[in-house]
Amino acid sequence: MKTKKITTVLVAIIIATGFTSQIMAQELSGREIVEKVYNLPTGDDQTSDLTMTLINKSGKKRIRKIKQFTKDMDNMEKSIMFFQSPADVKNTSFMNWTYDDDSKSDDQWIYLPALKKTKRISSDSKSDYFMGSDFTYDDLGDRKLDDDTHKLIGTETIDGVDYYLVESTPKDEEYMYSKTKTWIRKDIFIGLKKEFYDEDEELLKILHIKKFEEISGLMIITKSEMHNVQKNHKTTMVLSDIEINTGMSDSKFTERMMMRGM
Repeated sequence: MKTKKITTVLVAIIIATGFTSQIMAQELSGREIVEKVYNLPTGDDQTSDLTMTLINKSGKKRIRKIKQFTKDMDNMEKSIMFFQSPADVKNTSFMNWTYDDDSKSDDQWIYLPALKKTKRISSDSKSDYFMGSDFTYDDLGDRKLDDDTHKLIGTETIDGVDYYLVESTPKDEEYMYSKTKTWIRKDIFIGLKKEFYDEDEELLKILHIKKFEEISGLMIITKSEMHNVQKNHKTTMVLSDIEINTGMSDSKFTERMMMRGM
């Protein structure tokens, strides 16, 4: 069973309590803490329904229904999503391939039915926001552990729960975020809050994990919210009807399937 690299949704399934937790707090570096967050077992494949809600500064909502599929393919992980509603985005699809090889960046494609054309997302476009949401294309991919320098900058207790606070600084000075800060639960190594800072080191947006559940023995994020504090705009993502290890076909993850749809 493959372990997943980090995404905007930071989750792990490591348990450490009592005296053991105190020892780990003394010994773990920032990188070691984040590495534990990376190492989440995800199963062989996963299918789910995704409800994406865009909320503007006036509180007006736009709701999008999506079907998504993910599969581990030994040396890479592939995912694809199909927009089902509303009408203006129906039949749009997005595909992401993430490689275990640290030297290879994600490959991403989007199919726009109005143009009847599949477009590959270039590296220059990965800072663009995805389908009007507060997630960039880069946020939807997997970031490699050693793309950043991770530093433990403190600990906090929130509502009786102890957290590590880790600051991650990109090694690439041209990267879209100057740094991120992640609050990671000490007992189960789940990142429940992440702050993103822009190129001027001003707070840009905050990711909150609202809900996670154990499904088929795996910890799965089922509700998250990204809040762009500079634009006062939010995007919530809610997963439902989650199925794991269904034995889906490799042929689902192709440009032909993007154009054909489900």
